Amino acid sequence: MDNLHIVNLASYNRPKISEDKNRDWVEYGDDNDYYSYLIELYTNSTTNNSIINGVVNMVYGKGLDALDSNQKPDEYAAMRSIFHDNCLRKLVLDLKLLGEGSFQVLYKNGKVVRAEHFPRQTLRAEKCNDNGEIEAYYYHPNWVKVKRSDKPQRIAAFGFGNGKEPEIKIVKRYVSGYDYYCPVDYQGGLAYAELESEIADYLINDVQNGFSGTKVVNFNNGVPDREKQMQIKNDVMHKLTGARGEKVIIAFNNNAEAKTTVDDIPLNDAPQHYEYLSNECSKKLIVAHRVTSPLLLGIRTENNGLGSNADEIKTAALLFDNITIKPYQELICEHIDDILAVNGIALKLYFKTLQPLAFIDTENAITDEAREQETGVKLSATFDDNKMFDLLSDFGEEEDLDNWELVDERAVDYDQEEALDKMISLASTGTAIPNAQSEQDGQVDDIKFKVRYQYAPLKTQENSREFCKKMVADAKIYRKEDIMRMSTMAVNAGWGPKGADTYDIWFYKGGGGCHHFWLRKTYMAKDVQPDVNNPNAQTTTEEAKRQGFRPQPNDLKVSTKPKDMEHEGFLKPRK
Repeated sequence: MDNLHIVNLASYNRPKISEDKNRDWVEYGDDNDYYSYLIELYTNSTTNNSIINGVVNMVYGKGLDALDSNQKPDEYAAMRSIFHDNCLRKLVLDLKLLGEGSFQVLYKNGKVVRAEHFPRQTLRAEKCNDNGEIEAYYYHPNWVKVKRSDKPQRIAAFGFGNGKEPEIKIVKRYVSGYDYYCPVDYQGGLAYAELESEIADYLINDVQNGFSGTKVVNFNNGVPDREKQMQIKNDVMHKLTGARGEKVIIAFNNNAEAKTTVDDIPLNDAPQHYEYLSNECSKKLIVAHRVTSPLLLGIRTENNGLGSNADEIKTAALLFDNITIKPYQELICEHIDDILAVNGIALKLYFKTLQPLAFIDTENAITDEAREQETGVKLSATFDDNKMFDLLSDFGEEEDLDNWELVDERAVDYDQEEALDKMISLASTGTAIPNAQSEQDGQVDDIKFKVRYQYAPLKTQENSREFCKKMVADAKIYRKEDIMRMSTMAVNAGWGPKGADTYDIWFYKGGGGCHHFWLRKTYMAKDVQPDVNNPNAQTTTEEAKRQGFRPQPNDLKVSTKPKDMEHEGFLKPRK
């Protein structure tokens, strides 16, 4: 049967990658136009279009941000000037739809000044060099129309330019066996996207042309010429159909026996058949795109109505975010990091989420970084309480000092710190080095001293801030330089002046209104016995034990609870 054709959908979705020895670029797909095929399926397949749009919106979320933007405002501002929101939106769409996205990186004086979106479908890869590297890409607005005489524009690949000319940075996943072009991550669903497109075209055609006319007007007195037929047809249509244009079949026959007949090819259970095909396409595309629940993308099926179990939807949202959305976000951030590194910029980049808060597990988030990324809400803290506490805990020591004897314990008197240090020949405060010996630790003759500080008192209230609860629960002792270092880090962000992330923790402990202070503890080594013939050593030891170095206090901030300070440690009286 020569007039019977079978469409083999599987043969359409395999990209053909070919090298032409007469051309410098590598072709992609039949007629070097595979990207147009993907765009066509995106446009014509309802489910494919909906899923891709949904994933793109969730990947981009509310835009690119940085966890350390408060600590690195200049670098953050530079990043924002290089990458614009509109550019990133387009790149995310290309990455999902075409399997790859591309930036055009622009330079000035060896520095990146702008990274613009470049339509991926207009680029073709140059043949690899001897090291398997792609050194450039070729640009043409329509590769189907490229002639042998045409010379597409060559643009250097990222890292292969001279530092002045524009470069192309390709964002793509690694797929084994695909050196030049990366297949889309929904490759297995392309056949169903095409089938859905074909079904839509068939049904539209069926509606427009497949329904037979409701009336047949036969003229059985011969077949006139073409011009006469059209005249008669127009007259009949005008008289019989009116303004609504109802379909009428006009037939011209030599006689009544040769009159026109209309035959239909019936399809049994046609509505059920098309419904099955349509549902099958949707299901397969949902699987191909790794969508854990259609509702997450605004797709409602007969099994996933708005009344679906909320816990199941929440679980599906978390799973979808982890296995589909975040990998895209991390991939894009990694390539952006590569571009920013040219300017010496290093930021903790992330995309603010678009998920509803009800679907986000913020209570079990390990860090404020995680909470900020999950919720998409900019938090005042750059370090979360747990991460901050782990950091301080690493600096701290357990108070069970078997080889040391506590010889003095007092609230810190800041103005007397230097004088007290000189009494036992201690060095001044230096740079913090975790797990190292404090530079305040000293020795008088044969007697070794260790000076540490503890967050006091070791008690909290039900409404105490998390910083204080964790410090008290740990009950560790810290070097002075480590406490000073805390003031340069966002360990208790939001409690600084006017909501700043950093402040003087040596003075203000847990922040305004805090009920704690720093308790200085001086230890003397047990393992070294003083020289009994050295009167200075003996006197120093006894003095340490008896009086514990008690200079007259005259400072007030370090030994005073912020709660007892003016305005309770705040800049202004609280209303």
